Amino acid sequence: MLKNKISPQTLLSTLWVFVLLNIIFRDLHQFVKSGFIEEIMTGFVNGIKITDELMLLGGFLAEIPILMVLLTRILDDKANKWANIIAGIITLAVFATGIPSLDIDDAFHIAIETAAILWIFRIAWKLPTHDNINNTESHA
Repeated sequence: MLKNKISPQTLLSTLWVFVLLNIIFRDLHQFVKSGFIEEIMTGFVNGIKITDELMLLGGFLAEIPILMVLLTRILDDKANKWANIIAGIITLAVFATGIPSLDIDDAFHIAIETAAILWIFRIAWKLPTHDNINNTESHA
Protein backbone atom coordinates (compact mmCIF):
# COMPACT_ATOMS: atom_id res chain seq x y z
CA MET A 1 0.00 0.00 0.00
CA LEU A 2 1.30 3.43 -0.89
CA LYS A 3 1.86 5.96 1.86
CA ASN A 4 -0.52 8.81 1.09
CA LYS A 5 0.81 11.42 3.52
CA ILE A 6 3.91 12.36 1.52
CA SER A 7 3.92 16.02 0.57
CA PRO A 8 3.99 16.77 -3.16
CA GLN A 9 7.35 18.55 -2.75
CA THR A 10 8.90 15.52 -1.06
CA LEU A 11 7.51 13.17 -3.70
CA LEU A 12 8.76 15.42 -6.52
CA SER A 13 12.23 15.59 -4.99
CA THR A 14 12.27 11.82 -4.52
CA LEU A 15 11.18 11.25 -8.13
CA TRP A 16 14.01 13.49 -9.38
CA VAL A 17 16.48 11.43 -7.30
CA PHE A 18 14.96 8.29 -8.86
CA VAL A 19 15.37 9.73 -12.38
CA LEU A 20 18.92 10.82 -11.61
CA LEU A 21 19.96 7.41 -10.26
CA ASN A 22 18.52 5.72 -13.35
CA ILE A 23 20.41 8.11 -15.63
CA ILE A 24 23.66 7.52 -13.75
CA PHE A 25 23.24 3.75 -13.76
CA ARG A 26 22.34 3.71 -17.47
CA ASP A 27 25.47 5.71 -18.29
CA LEU A 28 27.79 3.79 -15.97
CA HIS A 29 26.79 0.35 -17.09
CA GLN A 30 27.75 1.24 -20.68
CA PHE A 31 31.38 0.93 -19.58
CA VAL A 32 31.12 -2.86 -19.32
CA LYS A 33 29.91 -3.08 -22.91
CA SER A 34 32.60 -4.58 -25.11
CA GLY A 35 34.53 -1.92 -27.01
CA PHE A 36 32.90 1.07 -25.31
CA ILE A 37 36.04 2.30 -23.54
CA GLU A 38 38.03 1.94 -26.75
CA GLU A 39 35.36 3.95 -28.58
CA ILE A 40 35.54 6.72 -25.97
CA MET A 41 39.33 6.79 -26.30
CA THR A 42 38.97 7.61 -30.03
CA GLY A 43 37.21 10.85 -29.07
CA PHE A 44 33.99 9.78 -30.78
CA VAL A 45 30.93 8.07 -29.28
CA ASN A 46 28.15 6.88 -31.60
CA GLY A 47 29.82 8.89 -34.36
CA ILE A 48 29.73 12.14 -32.37
CA LYS A 49 32.99 13.96 -31.66
CA ILE A 50 33.44 14.60 -27.95
CA THR A 51 34.47 18.25 -27.51
CA ASP A 52 34.83 20.49 -24.48
CA GLU A 53 31.68 22.33 -25.57
CA LEU A 54 29.74 19.07 -25.80
CA MET A 55 30.98 18.06 -22.34
CA LEU A 56 29.86 21.45 -20.97
CA LEU A 57 26.43 20.99 -22.55
CA GLY A 58 26.25 17.49 -21.07
CA GLY A 59 27.19 18.87 -17.67
CA PHE A 60 24.50 21.53 -17.91
CA LEU A 61 21.86 18.97 -18.92
CA ALA A 62 22.92 16.57 -16.16
CA GLU A 63 22.64 19.41 -13.64
CA ILE A 64 18.91 19.82 -14.32
CA PRO A 65 17.74 16.72 -12.37
CA ILE A 66 20.33 17.43 -9.68
CA LEU A 67 19.06 20.99 -9.27
CA MET A 68 15.44 19.85 -9.26
CA VAL A 69 16.08 17.67 -6.20
CA LEU A 70 16.75 20.90 -4.31
CA LEU A 71 14.33 23.26 -6.06
CA THR A 72 11.30 21.03 -5.50
CA ARG A 73 11.87 21.41 -1.78
CA ILE A 74 12.42 25.17 -1.60
CA LEU A 75 10.30 26.82 -4.32
CA ASP A 76 6.76 27.99 -3.68
CA ASP A 77 4.01 25.98 -5.38
CA LYS A 78 3.59 28.20 -8.44
CA ALA A 79 7.33 28.33 -9.21
CA ASN A 80 7.63 24.63 -8.33
CA LYS A 81 4.92 23.73 -10.84
CA TRP A 82 6.59 25.51 -13.74
CA ALA A 83 10.16 24.55 -12.80
CA ASN A 84 9.17 20.86 -12.75
CA ILE A 85 7.28 21.08 -16.04
CA ILE A 86 10.10 22.94 -17.83
CA ALA A 87 12.82 20.70 -16.35
CA GLY A 88 10.79 17.63 -17.27
CA ILE A 89 10.34 18.79 -20.87
CA ILE A 90 14.07 19.48 -21.23
CA THR A 91 14.94 16.13 -19.65
CA LEU A 92 12.54 14.25 -21.95
CA ALA A 93 14.08 16.07 -24.94
CA VAL A 94 17.52 14.88 -23.82
CA PHE A 95 16.19 11.31 -23.58
CA ALA A 96 14.78 11.64 -27.11
CA THR A 97 18.21 12.50 -28.54
CA GLY A 98 19.41 9.04 -27.52
CA ILE A 99 16.59 7.15 -29.22
CA PRO A 100 18.43 6.50 -32.52
CA SER A 101 21.26 4.65 -30.75
CA LEU A 102 19.20 2.76 -28.14
CA ASP A 103 19.94 -0.81 -27.29
CA ILE A 104 17.50 -2.90 -25.27
CA ASP A 105 18.83 -1.97 -21.82
CA ASP A 106 18.88 1.75 -22.70
CA ALA A 107 15.28 1.48 -23.91
CA PHE A 108 14.34 -0.15 -20.59
CA HIS A 109 15.92 2.66 -18.55
CA ILE A 110 14.50 5.41 -20.73
CA ALA A 111 11.02 3.90 -20.38
CA ILE A 112 11.39 3.92 -16.57
CA GLU A 113 12.83 7.48 -16.59
CA THR A 114 10.06 8.70 -18.89
CA ALA A 115 7.38 7.18 -16.66
CA ALA A 116 8.90 9.00 -13.67
CA ILE A 117 8.97 12.31 -15.58
CA LEU A 118 5.31 11.84 -16.56
CA TRP A 119 4.51 11.23 -12.88
CA ILE A 120 6.42 14.44 -12.07
CA PHE A 121 4.26 16.30 -14.62
CA ARG A 122 1.09 14.94 -13.01
CA ILE A 123 2.11 15.96 -9.50
CA ALA A 124 3.46 19.36 -10.57
CA TRP A 125 0.34 20.16 -12.58
CA LYS A 126 -1.82 19.56 -9.49
CA LEU A 127 0.21 21.92 -7.28
CA PRO A 128 -1.94 24.83 -6.17
CA THR A 129 -1.05 28.32 -7.26
CA HIS A 130 -1.82 31.49 -5.35
CA ASP A 131 -4.37 32.43 -8.03
CA ASN A 132 -6.21 29.12 -7.52
CA ILE A 133 -6.24 29.59 -3.75
CA ASN A 134 -7.57 33.15 -4.08
CA ASN A 135 -10.25 32.06 -6.56
CA THR A 136 -11.31 29.23 -4.25
CA GLU A 137 -11.52 31.56 -1.26
CA SER A 138 -13.55 34.16 -3.18
CA HIS A 139 -16.09 31.46 -4.20
CA ALA A 140 -16.51 30.12 -0.67
